[in-house]
Order: sequence, then structure tokens, then C-alpha cells
Amino acid sequence: MKRKTLKLLALSALTASGLFSTQVNAAELVPVVASFSILGDLVQVVGGERVKVTTLAGPDADAHEFTPSPADAKTVLGARVFVVNGLSFEPWAQKLAKSAGYKGETVVASKGVQPRQMAAEPGHDHGHAETDPHAWQNPLNVVQYVNNIAAGLAKADPGGAAAYQANAAAYAKQLKALDAQAKAQFDAIASARRKVITSHDAFGYLAARYGITMLAPQGVNTDSEPSAKHVAQLIRQIRHERIRAVFVENMSNAKLIEQLSKDAGVRVGAALYSDALSGASGPASSYLKMMQHNLTQLAAGMTLN
Repeated sequence: MKRKTLKLLALSALTASGLFSTQVNAAELVPVVASFSILGDLVQVVGGERVKVTTLAGPDADAHEFTPSPADAKTVLGARVFVVNGLSFEPWAQKLAKSAGYKGETVVASKGVQPRQMAAEPGHDHGHAETDPHAWQNPLNVVQYVNNIAAGLAKADPGGAAAYQANAAAYAKQLKALDAQAKAQFDAIASARRKVITSHDAFGYLAARYGITMLAPQGVNTDSEPSAKHVAQLIRQIRHERIRAVFVENMSNAKLIEQLSKDAGVRVGAALYSDALSGASGPASSYLKMMQHNLTQLAAGMTLN
């Protein structure tokens, strides 16, 4: 009896100090796997302190060409929620889940988003048929992303449903504010100057939302190879339309865009972040920071003389 009393006192002391509750909370965190870094950030925002997030294709990694390892299969198998983009962005993710024998909740973050259809371009091999998977480049689409993530987390962890919904709603306000700021920023730039060259076609949703013409030597998939004829056409267009905004992306091979800008007589601007966040010390360590960085750089490039 005395031993039992002492045990209860010890437990009470641990609870009062917060040590016991911290250990229990850590053990009860919902394990979630995100296919790539942008989704990982969104899951962390929505999940807050109730989730433990693991990202497969991490910062600066090209999720188009990511090759999962056996350790990744084990990580997915241990998750209660697996979050993917969908729209054929990461076809390896479905195969990975199947090979791992994953039985948990799968969240397709882009579900409900109106996909953008791409016109076929000569000399390009679109790895995603003609559907553009980069829907997160429009902040209003990300409102749908976080709502889908909140619903998926709530299925796996009903006790956190209210918290997930509240986090998603608060983040949606930030996304809408970002969108309003971006729209005002680009509306102030003459439409004739809203033309940009990027290393691959990843900014279609952003371009459509803010009235920007985006041109790229590569297709939507970073492993596609542009034809010499297409590159020559771009050079002529850069010169003819006096395009000054030329950018390379953080997970792309810079040689092509640098050669293009050299031949066209324009300089390459700061790196943009399209399919992956930067590392923690970089300018795009979260989705909101990534978008702010990209929007600022794009606007600055358009207004160069």
C-alpha cells in the first residue's frame, strides 16, 4: 500500500512538472508522411503540435524525379496519414504506398482543385499528359489543400478535428491576404511587361491568376528536353518583346537557362522556388515565404529597364 502511494505521488509530481504529459504527448503524436517539402510545410501548419511530419522529397529536391528508398517504404508503412499532391505530380508515391502495404489514410491534397490543362508544345515530352500538377502556385488553391489535409487528419485523429479545422481556417486567411497583395502588385505593372522566362513550366497557375505570360524552354516535367528549334524561338521572342525577367529554379539545371539568357543578351534573376522549398536558412523555408520570395522577384524582374 505504501509503495502504491509513493508511486501515485511520483506520478503526480511528474504530471505537475509537465514531464510526464510531455512524454505522453510525444508518444501520441500522429505520424504523417508528406510526399514533398511544400506539402510537409502545409501539413505541419494544419497539424500543429498534434502531428509528427516526415517529408520524403525534402528541401531543394526534385519530386518529379525522386526515387524512394526501402527506408522510405518503412516510413510510409509506419504512418497513419500519407499526404500526396495528386494530379500525377508524384506517380512514385502511389507505387510506394502499394509496395509498402500501407493501409492508413491517404490524402490527395489537390482534390477539388480545378486542374489547369496545358496546350501541347512542339519538342516537349509532358510527363503528366496535359494536366499541370503545380496547383499550389495559386494561393487560393492552397486553401483547398489545407482543408483537405485538415479533413484527412481528422479521420485519423478525431480528437484533433476542431484544432485541425481552426488551423486550416486561420491559414486560409493568410493565403487570401497573400493573394490580394499579389494581385494588387501585378495589376500595377503594365500587362505588356508581365512576361517571364523560367527554366521549366511550373508557374502556370500563378500566371493565370495574376495575368502573367510564362515561357519556358522545358515542359512541365523537369526531365523533358526542349528542342533546339524551341529554344531558338524563345531567344527571338525575348529579343523582340524585350523580356527582362529571366529566372532559374532551385531544383533545376541552371545551364540551359543561363545559355538562353546569354544568347538573348539578358541577365538571370534570383532563383525561384517552384516544386520544393529551400532549406531552413534559405528564403523559401515555408510555403508563405516561398510565395513572397517568388512574387517579389518576379515583379522586380518585370520592371527592369
